[in-house]
Amino acid sequence: MVSRLRNLARNQSGVAMTEFALTLPFLLGAGLMGLETANRALVQMQISQLAVQIADNASRIGDTSVLEDRKIYEDDINDLFYGAHLQSGAGLDLFGNGRVILSSLQVVDGTENQQYIHWQRCMGTKNHASTYGEEGDGLSTTIAGMGPAGEEVIAFEDDAVMFVEVAYDYQPIVGEPFSFGSHEINAIASFTVRDDRDLNGIYQRDPSAPDTIAECDEFTGSGYAIP
Repeated sequence: MVSRLRNLARNQSGVAMTEFALTLPFLLGAGLMGLETANRALVQMQISQLAVQIADNASRIGDTSVLEDRKIYEDDINDLFYGAHLQSGAGLDLFGNGRVILSSLQVVDGTENQQYIHWQRCMGTKNHASTYGEEGDGLSTTIAGMGPAGEEVIAFEDDAVMFVEVAYDYQPIVGEPFSFGSHEINAIASFTVRDDRDLNGIYQRDPSAPDTIAECDEFTGSGYAIP
C-alpha cells in the first residue's frame, strides 16, 4: 500500500487536466463576456446609424415642385419609418424593442430665433418619452433648442431641423451576469431640411381617406413584417 501511494504521488499525468478543469469556468466566463461586449458595441453602432439615416431621410422627403415649397405628407413619414424598420432587420427589430421620435424644430413665426417644436411623430412599442421636448414646447416657454444641455441644435428662420431620438432595449445574447449595466441604448441625430419646405405642417394626400398618423401617445410597431 505504501509503495502504491508513493507511485501515485510521483504520477503527474493528470496535472494538466486538473488545471484545465479549474480554469475552464474563468476562461468560459471571459469568452462569454467578450462576446456580449462585442455584440453590444455592434448594436450600439447600428442604432446610431439608424438615427442618422432617419434624420437624413426626413430632411429630404417631400413633393418636388417648382411652383411651391415642398409639402410633406403623413404617408411620407410612414414610409420613412418603414424604411428604418426594413433597415434594422428582424434581428434588431427596432420598433418591437425600441422607440423612434422624429421632431421638427423650427423658429416661431414673427420671431428671429425663438425655438419651438412644431410637430412630432413617433413609432415603437417601447414606453419612452422624448428627452429633449414635446410637440409645442417653446411656444409658451423658452427652449434653447434640442439636444444635450450646452450642445443644443437650433433652427434658423424660415428653416427647420429634423431631430431624431432613438431609445432601444438591448437584447443580450448571453444575459446576466455577462452583460453590463442598463440595457437601454440611446442615440440622437439631426439634419437641416435640404430644400425649401412648406413648414406649415404635415398634410394628408387624400383627406377623405386619411393615412395613419404616427401619434406620440401610441406605442405600436410599424405594422409590417420584415421580408
